Amino acid sequence: MTGTAGLAGRVALVTGGARGMGRTHAVALAQEGVDVVLVDLCESFDSVPYPMATADDLATTAQLVEDLGVRCRTFVADVRDLAAMVAVVADVERDFGSVDVAIANAGVSSMGMIDEETALNWSTVIDINLTGTFNVFRAASPGMRRRHWGRLVGVSSMMGRTSNPTIAAYCASKWGVIGLVKAAAQDLAHHGVTVNAVAPGNIGTPMVLNEHMFKMMRPDLDAPTADDMAPVMAGLHAQPVPWLEPEEVTRAVMYLVADGAAHITGTVMDVSAGASARFTA
Repeated sequence: MTGTAGLAGRVALVTGGARGMGRTHAVALAQEGVDVVLVDLCESFDSVPYPMATADDLATTAQLVEDLGVRCRTFVADVRDLAAMVAVVADVERDFGSVDVAIANAGVSSMGMIDEETALNWSTVIDINLTGTFNVFRAASPGMRRRHWGRLVGVSSMMGRTSNPTIAAYCASKWGVIGLVKAAAQDLAHHGVTVNAVAPGNIGTPMVLNEHMFKMMRPDLDAPTADDMAPVMAGLHAQPVPWLEPEEVTRAVMYLVADGAAHITGTVMDVSAGASARFTA
């Protein structure tokens, strides 16, 4: 990043901040002179078929941020808990003075056919991906409204505009994020607060690059690898690439939170290697 976003001195909260896109968002913000607040549960779920971030991951991201000369706070907290998110924001506002940017990045995926899906799998995905986004917006927006400046960003997906088998909960949650963003943008349009979403395609993070996914995509092989899965994943994009790097999504996020994006609100920015060319809207 180049210091042109007009964000120096502001404070940003990033959920799911321990690794993956959360980490690249946090580092990019720090490069712009933004103080960063990282929130992550640092706990795995029986209903999620890949390991989640750890406390060591969270500490590593915090160190990367601090090495760039800005302040960093970390919280081990659950985005499904509104009271916890309100408490985090209140703590940060007391310590840092404000939360100016909030990126609701925390998300999980779980697979299962609709006739076999469990209530636990459904609720875990919906509660983290969709309700967690609401909780972040609900916690951060009152202070933004009072200060007449704020940037809220939700993370949808190319599966928030289309669908695939075995991911009903994930699709529902990511479609829901788009609806939430559009409604919240109208609620806050008169108060200097923008609300937008990014819709990534396949991103090279543990949500995609894990043994369970390899086997789901290549059931014909006994021990498939990422390379074996790559052609299948590339077919989900228009451009022939199986997955993108997290930094590519971060560049879109940084555009949406910059001063120059003051009149961009209620929108969805696709970062999906052309997958959006196949959508009807």
